[in-house]
Amino acid sequence: MTPEKRKQAYRIYIYLGALFITSLVVSNLIFQKFFFWYPFGDVTVFGAPLFEISVGVLPYPITFLITDLISEIFGRKKANQVVTTGIFASFFSMGIILLADIAPSIPSSPVDDSVFRSVFALSPLAVLASMLAYLSAQYVDIAIYHFWKRLTKGKLLWLRNNFSTFSSQIIDTTPVVGLLCIFGVIPWNMFKGLVISGVIFKIFIAFLDTPFLYLFVYIFRKRFKLAMGEEIDLDAGN
Repeated sequence: MTPEKRKQAYRIYIYLGALFITSLVVSNLIFQKFFFWYPFGDVTVFGAPLFEISVGVLPYPITFLITDLISEIFGRKKANQVVTTGIFASFFSMGIILLADIAPSIPSSPVDDSVFRSVFALSPLAVLASMLAYLSAQYVDIAIYHFWKRLTKGKLLWLRNNFSTFSSQIIDTTPVVGLLCIFGVIPWNMFKGLVISGVIFKIFIAFLDTPFLYLFVYIFRKRFKLAMGEEIDLDAGN
């Protein structure tokens, strides 16, 4: 690969990392709001309708799509680096929220202290707990992805994309819903239903994002003339 092509590949890696970090941080800031989507009608799971889920899950599938894409094109090491960077970004955002919460609002402030705390009061603790879940889920996703990649010798992209996401979503969803129950945001009798509903929703989205993964992998392979299963070593020559 020419130096110019390697620079292009590195820029793409940076852009993907930026999208990943943005999606991750935003999902941890908005997760306290819930929305409904009833594609299957009046179906419930342990008392929770399919689907009544946190808006925090909306950007989350993007993070798993990006880590799978980085894993496929740039390798396991670079995917893990993006995950680690996302953790630091989330803790940094948590620090800013804590600082903003401490700063007293003026009487004419459109958002006073009580409104601010009602939206962000759980965020510092929630980010800490969800980061532990996220850390485990993302590393499990990457590990399983590369396990299937080695086993299939770079073939069956759909298999490793979906199997890795399915396993990691259970690890990711359960602690976050549990945290919301512990702090009284949602009742405990909805715990099982919301966990199952959230996992099913994320699995459903994983199926939907598979064609996009195929598309982007095809574009990158064609752009950088990569064979099936071949990865770009961004550290080569450094």
